[in-house]
Amino acid sequence: MTDNQNLPTTPAATTRACGCPDYDETRLALSRRALIGGTALAGGAIALGPGLGGGGPRAYAVTGRASSKLSSPLGSVLVLLSLRGAADGLSLVVPHADPNYYAARPRIGIPQASLLVPDAMFGLHPALAPLVPMWNAGTLAAVHATGMATPNRSHFAAMEAIEDAAPGSTARNGWLNRLLGELPGASPLQGTAMGNQIPTSLFGTNPAFVVGRVDDAKVAGTEDDGRRLASLKHAWKGSGPMSKAVRDAIEGAETFGQARDTPAGKPATAYPGTELGRALSDVSRIVRSGVGAEVITVDQGDWDMHTDLGTVEWGDMRRNAGDLASAIAAFFADLGPMADRVTLVTLSEFGRRVKENDDYGTDHGFGNVMFVAGAGVRGGQYYGSWPGLQNTLDGDLLVTTDYRSVLTEIVTKRFGVSVAQVFPGFAPTPVGVMA
Repeated sequence: MTDNQNLPTTPAATTRACGCPDYDETRLALSRRALIGGTALAGGAIALGPGLGGGGPRAYAVTGRASSKLSSPLGSVLVLLSLRGAADGLSLVVPHADPNYYAARPRIGIPQASLLVPDAMFGLHPALAPLVPMWNAGTLAAVHATGMATPNRSHFAAMEAIEDAAPGSTARNGWLNRLLGELPGASPLQGTAMGNQIPTSLFGTNPAFVVGRVDDAKVAGTEDDGRRLASLKHAWKGSGPMSKAVRDAIEGAETFGQARDTPAGKPATAYPGTELGRALSDVSRIVRSGVGAEVITVDQGDWDMHTDLGTVEWGDMRRNAGDLASAIAAFFADLGPMADRVTLVTLSEFGRRVKENDDYGTDHGFGNVMFVAGAGVRGGQYYGSWPGLQNTLDGDLLVTTDYRSVLTEIVTKRFGVSVAQVFPGFAPTPVGVMA
C-alpha cells in the first residue's frame, strides 16, 4: 500500500474504480435488468429510444394497472436518495464518544476536533459543512444504527431486499410502488426515477416513469403539427402491456413539457457539477413545475470504499460526502417555498466494518446511518439507540432501529397512508424524527 497522503482527492475528481467485484457485478446486473426488465410482463419497461426518445434510452414508463386516482390533498413529495455501494455511516456521522471508534480506525478516524455540530456522542464529517445551516434550522436530522433486521453483505441482494422491504414475500413490488398505490393522483409522473433504470423500490404494479434528464424527456420528431404524435398514439392503441407502456411513456414525456419549461434554478448555494448535482437540479425543476410527481428516486454511487476512503485531508469519503452535502443544500435552497412540501431521506444497502483495513478503507458491514431532511423533520438532532462498537476484525455496527421504522414515520406523517399497506407485516418502533 502506497501512502496517498500527498495525493489528495478533490470533490471534482472523476469516478474511481471501486475494486469490489460484487459491486461491479451488481451494476452490470442492474443495467441488464433495465434493458430487458420484463417487456413480456405487466410492469415491464419500454424505453423511449430512437424514434421516441431522441436517440437513446433516456426515458421510459413502467406500467401496471390503470389509475383512477384524484389529486393528492396533502401535496407532499418524497425524495429517496440512495447511496449506492454501501456508505460508511461511521465516517458520515462519527460516534466520537465511543472509544472503540478511534481504536479501530487509527488512520481514517475523523478527529473529534474536526467534527461539526457535535453532541455528547456524535458529530458530522467536516465535508458535510454545507448542511450545517439546515441542521441549525431544524430541517436535517440523522438516525444512527439503522438497517435491515439481519446482515446481508451482497450489494445486489441487499439492494433488492432493502428496496422491496417485504421480507418473505415473493411479489416483485417495491415499497415505493406500494406507496404509490395508496396515494391519490393521476399524473403519469407521480412516481419518477431519475436515471436510466427503474429501482426495485419503484418496480411493481403501479405506473412509474424513468428519465435521465428533464430536457431529454420528449418524444423525438414531434415538433411538427402533431401528426407524427397522433400516428404514434394510434399505432400503440392496443390493450396489451407493451402498448400501455408506450402510451404511458408518451403521456409522461408530454407532461414533462412543464418541467422542461421550468428554468433551472440559481440557488445561493450552487449545485456541484456532478451527476448528483445535475439530478437534484432536475428534481427541483420537476417539483417546481407542478407536474404531479410525489415520489422521486435519485442515486449517488461510488460509496463502496474498500480502498482510499481516506482522511479529512484526502480520499473518496471527503469527495463523496462533499458532493452529497453540496447537492442537498443547493436542492433545498433551489426549491424556495416548495421546500415546505419536500422530504428527502437517504438510504444505503448496508454499512461498513468498524475496523479499518490495510488500504485506508473499510469492508462490508451491517448497521448504518440515515439522513432525513426537509418538510416535517424534527431536525438538529441525532436519533437512534447506540449499541456500542467492538474493535475486532469482524466487528460490525449492530442495527438497533429497523430502517422501515424511519420510513414508516415519513410515509404516515407526510402522506397519511397505512403502514400495513406499504410495509406488510411490519410493526414499527417509534423513532421521533418526524413531527
